[in-house]
Amino acid sequence: MNIPASDKKRIVIIGGGFAGLTLGKKLRKSDYQVVLLDRNNFHTFQPLLYQVATAGLEPDSITYPIRKVFQKYPDFYFRMAEVQHVNTTDRIVNTNLGELEYDYLVIATGAQSNFFGNSQVEDYSMPMKSIRDALDLRSLLLQNFEDALVTDSIEEREKLMNVVIVGAGPTGVELAGALAELKARVLPSDYPDLDMSRMKIRLLDGADKVLPAMSGAASEESLHYLEKLGVEVQLGVFVENYDGHYIHTNQGKIAARTLIWSAGVLGNPVEGIPLGTVDQQAKANRYEIDEYFRVKGIENVFAIGDVASMVNEDLPAGHPMLASVACQQGVYLARNLRRLSEEREFVPFKYQDKGSLATVGTNKAVADLPGFKTQGMLAWYIWMFVHLFLLIGFRNRLVAFMNWVWAYITYDTGVRLIIRPFQRRE
Repeated sequence: MNIPASDKKRIVIIGGGFAGLTLGKKLRKSDYQVVLLDRNNFHTFQPLLYQVATAGLEPDSITYPIRKVFQKYPDFYFRMAEVQHVNTTDRIVNTNLGELEYDYLVIATGAQSNFFGNSQVEDYSMPMKSIRDALDLRSLLLQNFEDALVTDSIEEREKLMNVVIVGAGPTGVELAGALAELKARVLPSDYPDLDMSRMKIRLLDGADKVLPAMSGAASEESLHYLEKLGVEVQLGVFVENYDGHYIHTNQGKIAARTLIWSAGVLGNPVEGIPLGTVDQQAKANRYEIDEYFRVKGIENVFAIGDVASMVNEDLPAGHPMLASVACQQGVYLARNLRRLSEEREFVPFKYQDKGSLATVGTNKAVADLPGFKTQGMLAWYIWMFVHLFLLIGFRNRLVAFMNWVWAYITYDTGVRLIIRPFQRRE
């Protein structure tokens, strides 16, 4: 892979998401040589993917070049590579670029969509885990409206205009709200020949409330906001099948050419490193780690972020798969790796819950913060400030802020572009 030899011990980080990026930044000027591997040459701010999908932001405003983050870091190397297998016996990472030896390995490969074994739903639905997914969804939505204009069948027109979202967590709720605002404020001007009252936005979930991980007040207020925006929320509904035209559920059949899947996630394990033996770990594809992030049973291998699960009495399913958890774990592991080089004892991880946020639309958001809960406009301002602060790069913050201000003033979004047509599976 052409990484220079070094007298320092080498740390290889697989994954440039929140966990891997934070760890790499915190290892600056450490006693290690650090190599970061990722299949992309950019970091994606996943909490705002839904805004790219609904034409609220340009894709380059929520992505940032990994090389630019680390360009002034000594003895730090980035390679855009696909990891194919890890040999933990010989401490070798096999990639499409060749082999790479390591002294310490950190798995930070994040998560993937969980389709619960339903291959047909996986084939025909639209996930929301990457910038490519968001661009594909944006193209599909716009293509469907273009096709709806020219079809003579009212049934087909309604199927093309209808959107069904499965999963009422933050991604599903935020997507539903953004689509509802698009329907109310933008699409009638773009497509005056279409009767927008025929467009139905449905949010389905098997649970008995939206945003189940948040407080009851946040859940109730979010449901109120969604219904006020015209979203049809159906709870206790499980998707059984989807053929690209009809969604079959335990409560009937829904006609729609667009099914967005945000119902669950799985960890992204690496070939060659087995999962833990705990049932919950195997179900969620997450590595079982101890309080120091060491993968149990494997020497010199660590895991952080969504692919890792630290099980204890208080958290039988591990920490939630959130960016805030991933970032804190990256900070702690960097601290422990520095202590390791100094032959000092590790510090156990203690997660600080910084709360949860979700936005449903303009001036409509919910916030569950430590010792403080609020809804409405104040929560919306908090949501905007936090997301702007967490974006990487001043330009990205400025572009996102200007887009939000423009949309707030004009009730319009400016990136309704089909740059790369999506090839729908028929």
